[in-house]
Amino acid sequence: MPQGRAYLDHAATTPLHPAARAAMAEALDRWANPSSPHAEGRAAHAALEEARARIATALGWTGKIVFTSGASEALAIALGRAKTDRLFASAVEHDAIFRAAPHAERLAVDGEGMVALDAIAGERPLVAIQHANNETGIIQPLAEIAGTVREKGGLLLADCAQTAGKLPLPDADFIALSGHKFGASPGVGALLVRDFATLEAVGGQEQGYRMGTENLPAILGMAAALEAGGDWMAEAARLRARLDAAILAAGGEIVGEGRPRIATIGGYRMTGVAATAQLIQFDMMGIAVSAGSACSSGSLKPSHVLAAMGWDETAAREVVRVSFGRSTTEAEIDRFAAAWADMAAKRRAA
Repeated sequence: MPQGRAYLDHAATTPLHPAARAAMAEALDRWANPSSPHAEGRAAHAALEEARARIATALGWTGKIVFTSGASEALAIALGRAKTDRLFASAVEHDAIFRAAPHAERLAVDGEGMVALDAIAGERPLVAIQHANNETGIIQPLAEIAGTVREKGGLLLADCAQTAGKLPLPDADFIALSGHKFGASPGVGALLVRDFATLEAVGGQEQGYRMGTENLPAILGMAAALEAGGDWMAEAARLRARLDAAILAAGGEIVGEGRPRIATIGGYRMTGVAATAQLIQFDMMGIAVSAGSACSSGSLKPSHVLAAMGWDETAAREVVRVSFGRSTTEAEIDRFAAAWADMAAKRRAA
């Protein structure tokens, strides 16, 4: 990241882990198409399958793995090809869910962002739920949700873009993950599948479940990034608690304060100051944060996540997201907190 700046937008993307960079550089020197029958292709195929096994071990996953270009494609595959008769998604899902399945029936959430499951129906519904929300960090109780979904004869699709490599995987039938959220490169991810019998095949690569040449260098980088582990999460929790306390002391509001939240994401409201104005001022001060999802941070639309939680449009437009990564320091947190407090004080004095 540029020297002298505080990068606090790791939920959008986090820097490439050195181990991932080294693995990709080595792979690029011996790259061949894993589907080719010659010796080079067979070596590439062996490396691909070894990476698949390494990723399964790092994640503690005993099912199948389909490599994709990222979480958005993984979600689209599950939503479009799972053997189900109805689709449901919580009202606070990432936009990628609603772009891939605009017809999905939405499940309401309460004021704390918790999903209500009463509306799930059908002989075999597919239910899409984010493990930790990308805007608020609120963690859904997926163990409890999985039990309810299965009692209704359904399948659970967990969007783990923000949690894979940081929290243990939930008990789900499909899991989507994105490499660039945990230190791999952009353009690589995976769909974890409990049982291929629940997913329609299309032929081609990835055991017949995804067409297109696998991005072997990026996949090897993803394996290395996952093997690096999430041992920094305790420090992230400490830093997020420090920031929470500073924001409250300065008169701010924490989104989902009373709910379990992943340590890497915090949503903060500064009353009377639009998030767009905050982002401009923070950026001028050398601090990178966002307003909700990176996919919609530049949009004029208010957050559908906060709207679903009952926030009015004015309040929702005053929330910024701060997100933490392996490299986040206490000095960066204190710098943001001081800038936030100063901005808020000037608004009150105006």
